[in-house]
Amino acid sequence: MSSKKIDISKILPVFLTFMVMGFVDIVGVSTGYVQKDFELSDSLAQFIPSMVFIWFFVFSIPVGILQDKIGKKKMMKIGIVITLFGLLLPFLSYSFVMILTAFIFIGIGNTIVQVAANPLLQEVTPKEKLSSFLSLSQFVKAITSLLGPIIATYMALQFGDWRLVFVVYAIVSFLSVFWLSATTIDETIKSDTPATFRSCIGLLKDKFILAIVIAIFLIVGADVGMNSNIQGFLMKLHGLSLENASYGISIYFTALMISRFSGAILLQFFKPNFFLVITTILAIVGAFLILFSTSEVMALTAIFIVGLGAGNLFPLVFSIAINKMPSRANEISGLLVMAVVGGAIIPPIMGIVGSNFGVIGSISVLVFCFVFILIIPMVKTKDLSSY
Repeated sequence: MSSKKIDISKILPVFLTFMVMGFVDIVGVSTGYVQKDFELSDSLAQFIPSMVFIWFFVFSIPVGILQDKIGKKKMMKIGIVITLFGLLLPFLSYSFVMILTAFIFIGIGNTIVQVAANPLLQEVTPKEKLSSFLSLSQFVKAITSLLGPIIATYMALQFGDWRLVFVVYAIVSFLSVFWLSATTIDETIKSDTPATFRSCIGLLKDKFILAIVIAIFLIVGADVGMNSNIQGFLMKLHGLSLENASYGISIYFTALMISRFSGAILLQFFKPNFFLVITTILAIVGAFLILFSTSEVMALTAIFIVGLGAGNLFPLVFSIAINKMPSRANEISGLLVMAVVGGAIIPPIMGIVGSNFGVIGSISVLVFCFVFILIIPMVKTKDLSSY
């Protein structure tokens, strides 16, 4: 694996699947438009993002098991086709029920894409470059996440229909599955034994794998929690209006993009564990700076610092995990993508703590999530073949 050469013709179509992976983030801006179009209450509107995140918990392990049997590329194509179907549903009938149904399919499709994407990238990159390419792939995903709301807003203003963003996504999805189908990828990394639900859950007996799963749960939860609380932090700490506070979200996403692109370069020279510690500490420092910021500029700078630190945590932890046991990548990937459900759990916890202790409570939850990541390099793994 370490002697594998970089073949751009195989890497590029895999990278495009990470762009498809980013489509799921359109649920944020979509929720606002749907709530307005159908005059929904806040609580009812929140069923939309719930229809996306719940499937990460339900399907990740079963997808990892099936992927072990039919292959990563075939699993990826299934995920993209399901996503494509979901993207087209709002044009058959535009109703709240149909939107919920659409995001159910988008959520299921995205779950499959996320389980397949990292192990598939592992097949086309040298082992020693995997962390770097995973960071670059997350940069590609971040571009989609950043552009989604912009495209939706443009379609609403220019053509009077925000749903046209789904057409753009559907075209990219079709191109992705076509390009992937036309690309030959030899899947040489095989499991020592067939994956089963028992073998997946059995991996949690290993302290390292358990720590990794918890880490992904907290990383995704902290990312979603940070994104959804930026406006509140700026309004409560510095009295900004909602419109002005919203610029903080763009600054955070910009920092994530810069972090992932620079991380792809820096990981050519630094060990993943060392880089994980440095970037985690940077995120913790940024979180504290938000709390103790004395001006709007200082707060926005702190938000940028958190983004720089947090941007590479997901790909770093993911790559560290599957590099420990490449032959169990399908099962490990299933477990880790299941942990993405943290994005639906940590933000409400931040809200509850914040209601009782204010901004200091919410940021304390963020800091706890980041501090836990620091234990990863210290946890040793055993021979996973026995699980």
